[in-house]
Amino acid sequence: MTLSKEEQSVLLDSLLEMGELLLDAGAEISRVEDTLSRMGTAYGAQRMDVFVITSIISMTMEFPGQEALTETRRIRANGQTDFYRVEKLNELSRTCCAGPLPLAELRQRLDRIAAGHKPFAAVLGGSILAGGSFALFFGGTLWDGLAAAVFGAAICFLQDRLGHTRLNAAAYNLLISLLIGLGVGLAAALLPALHMDKILIGDIMLLIPGLAMTNAIRNMLLGDTISGVVRLAESLIWAAALAGGFMVALTIVNVLH
Repeated sequence: MTLSKEEQSVLLDSLLEMGELLLDAGAEISRVEDTLSRMGTAYGAQRMDVFVITSIISMTMEFPGQEALTETRRIRANGQTDFYRVEKLNELSRTCCAGPLPLAELRQRLDRIAAGHKPFAAVLGGSILAGGSFALFFGGTLWDGLAAAVFGAAICFLQDRLGHTRLNAAAYNLLISLLIGLGVGLAAALLPALHMDKILIGDIMLLIPGLAMTNAIRNMLLGDTISGVVRLAESLIWAAALAGGFMVALTIVNVLH
């Protein structure tokens, strides 16, 4: 497949957009680098040099008999895990590798994926089920499970609303944990049958950055040390913000009780 200089520039920009979407969806570094390299090769590049960390994508494409094109993109997304988007991007990647799409169609499909999200109803149902189930698993009563399910739904709504703001990950999770902690404390004060600790432990499981930590360790084991260390540090700060929010909420509840 032979591309003009202008088409190569469009392809480079499209691949950077795809890489940014993958990172934003929580994909591991090795997946992003491999995907971009394979797609560039499928479109005729004889050499692809792709360097990715959590905040930067740098890519150089070299086509036969032409000068190499290089571009770097700064990534500012929070990187919330979204397997729905990762699946769609992987499907697009496999399609392009099997038979390269016209560049206009590639861009259109990327725009559609960027505009789409996992169904809110599925996320809400998962939050309710997980929150209630964890509360029961850790020794809570049926009423604790129901309360944890309600606050799990509240977490889902807060994540949806605050996700459109410019809050960084630490402030975002600190605010959510503080609001949920205060809500659970108030409910436990009004309804003595509820056990505050069981409800909190059920709902905090929805917020712990387990997948981010797992991806960080995986990146380091695969040799992407810089990205792994950065993502691990972000995950630890995230976890500290959660703990801080719940601690402040518990302190306020104890003072007022």
